[in-house]
Amino acid sequence: MNLNHAFVCGNPALDFAATLRARRSARFEMFASPDRLDAWYLESGIVDAVSPCDESDVEQATTVREALYELITARRLGEDYNVQALAVLNGAARKPPATPQLTPSGRWTEATPEEALSTVARQAIELLSGPDVPLLKECGNPECTRIYIDRSRGTRRQWCDMESCGNKIKAAAYRARKKSAPAAAR
Repeated sequence: MNLNHAFVCGNPALDFAATLRARRSARFEMFASPDRLDAWYLESGIVDAVSPCDESDVEQATTVREALYELITARRLGEDYNVQALAVLNGAARKPPATPQLTPSGRWTEATPEEALSTVARQAIELLSGPDVPLLKECGNPECTRIYIDRSRGTRRQWCDMESCGNKIKAAAYRARKKSAPAAAR
């Protein structure tokens, strides 16, 4: 499985929820170690620098991530929120967030893991209470469980990312058509 973090969902909170890949099948954990969580915070642009995470930070992040995924799914399906998941997300958001600073060279955001997680939780709250909710979709690849914001013209986007999921499904459909074509010609 590809160890690179992907940012294709249209919102950092959605990308954070997607760090447990293939939830319905292989279940691949992107936060397998503290340094992978550090990398996500930096690569996502949430912060410019983060103090090193430890195992307890990974445990807290995965707890928030799972609550967030549950809340996103409920919101997308028009279901009631789970009270425990709400408490986990709101608890993380109540902590101080990462605070940007102005420096001579521009904006700089340095944070602790708790501050970075709070920032993600706050972005999730803004997303789940904002105007993009009707645009939330789950990837059309049956193995993928990413939820993304569909801002395409006509909101007809089917895949979280064409490069990974879209090409896979289209290539499989093409191979299936090619395989069945000779049998149909007989």
